[in-house]
Amino acid sequence: MSLLFSPIMIRDMEIKNRFVNSATYEGMALETGEVTDRLIKRYRTLAKGEVGLIITGLMFVQPLGRGVKYQMGIQSDDMIPGLKRLTEAVHDEGGKIAFQLAHAGRQSSKELIGETPMGPSSKVRDPVYFFKPRAMTEGEIEKTIEAFGKAASRAAEAGADAVQLHAAHGYLINQFLSPFFNRRKDTWGGSDENRFRFLREIIPKIRDSVPEGIPILVKLNVNDFTPREGITPPLAAKYAGWLAELKIDALEISCGTLFSYMNMCRGDVPVNELVQGLPAWKKPMGRMVVGRLVGKYDLEEGYNLESAKLIKPVIGDIPLILVGGLRRRAHMEEILQKNYADFISMSRPFIREPLIVKKFREGKADTVSCVSCNKCFAGINSNLPTLCYYNGLPAAK
Repeated sequence: MSLLFSPIMIRDMEIKNRFVNSATYEGMALETGEVTDRLIKRYRTLAKGEVGLIITGLMFVQPLGRGVKYQMGIQSDDMIPGLKRLTEAVHDEGGKIAFQLAHAGRQSSKELIGETPMGPSSKVRDPVYFFKPRAMTEGEIEKTIEAFGKAASRAAEAGADAVQLHAAHGYLINQFLSPFFNRRKDTWGGSDENRFRFLREIIPKIRDSVPEGIPILVKLNVNDFTPREGITPPLAAKYAGWLAELKIDALEISCGTLFSYMNMCRGDVPVNELVQGLPAWKKPMGRMVVGRLVGKYDLEEGYNLESAKLIKPVIGDIPLILVGGLRRRAHMEEILQKNYADFISMSRPFIREPLIVKKFREGKADTVSCVSCNKCFAGINSNLPTLCYYNGLPAAK
């Protein structure tokens, strides 16, 4: 039997195959963060398509941690009934679902959350939102750690099979871990150990908040690609070793932040679609800035694979989940056979083909049909639901 379709355990949770739906912002929740029928349909379809483990798009754990307009929330008990409907839909189709817990930190806007977004430090103007964040107080840091624990408790109550902490893509945990974002000189910054403290304190808080046996996963940046050095593969390997000591249950690796967003989803740079959602006065500058990126981020299959080879030996028996430009079944088989990773994680291919795993198993496909045009990614700027827009975004209303 192909390794791609062999079962594997994450702690006490059996996953029927090696495919993971990597957390992908859906743009389908209500503005309050509540689940909609459209969200339930998306995840039910992925489960029908035989995806082994489905990780939801990022859920904000605190009102100030919201990053996008139509993002799912897990910030209050009011969210639990809708989230229960979501898990039940996936379980009805024989799937497993993990909730991704996140806080946007500085990657938000005053218009969205009602005040200046916060981060570990007040340094560096944001390249997308054009402001400097405010530095979090000690009390706010402690309160945010508590918020992650409470969110994990809600995830368990809603029936989630696991939780994943979003420590990648420039979100708050990534901001604390990164020397580029975290310029603090107190016990929350100034050294690798201090920068890791925020995540180190969140993990036991979650463990104490969920029933015994619920797996805790982490999504970690292996390279921030920031103007000044942030997380690099050697630092990511150090962090991965510390996560192994904390006995997390699985690690997914990724890369990139808003300072280098095309590193997150390499492929085409759809200039027109990326600037479509900008105000009229920003569009000329946007076209010029985005236009400079064309041709510089062509898809490289498995663009986090070299980092996986560095990190896998560090984490021992903890399963490694690899995402980033994986497109051909034969390549995926090779990655598993050579023990570079334990799971194949995809995002854009599942947006276009939610049934691709079933097609692979039935021998009806050898590669995904996603061409990495990145118009799905561009749709976020226009507050559109995350769908395949290969033929172009709908016209702005």
